[in-house]
Amino acid sequence: MNMNNRNFVRGLFLMAIALLFGLVALGNYSIGVFSRSGPGMFPLMVSLMLFLIGVLSVVRSHFVEAVPLSYNVKNIAIILLSLVGFALLSEHLNMILGIVFLVFCSTFAGTSYSVLRNVKISLGLITIAFGFKNLLGLSLPLY
Repeated sequence: MNMNNRNFVRGLFLMAIALLFGLVALGNYSIGVFSRSGPGMFPLMVSLMLFLIGVLSVVRSHFVEAVPLSYNVKNIAIILLSLVGFALLSEHLNMILGIVFLVFCSTFAGTSYSVLRNVKISLGLITIAFGFKNLLGLSLPLY
């Protein structure tokens, strides 16, 4: 096992995140049964799928050429700033501004920057947030 292989490490992180959320779903929420699912069923199912993707990534890493693991502190800082800004804006102003900030700020960590692409991504995420609020009844501070 080479911890300097990005594909291998990515799979391990996906599996760890999936286990964390899956165990929280099992421990804190009622799962129910498939015909009458409880509030823990959805996060558990998403966690299981994410864990499976992680396992497939780890297995695949043994059959493809290793990609060296590297990181950029500036990009990590940009992504963390984006998440903190999203949380603060969503809590103190509204989630729409938080989503727009998250998208526009986080793309500075990428290799290219496109205002049009960011607007499209923001509109898509805002549409999904409205769907969660209006169709699923989630209490999101959109406005």
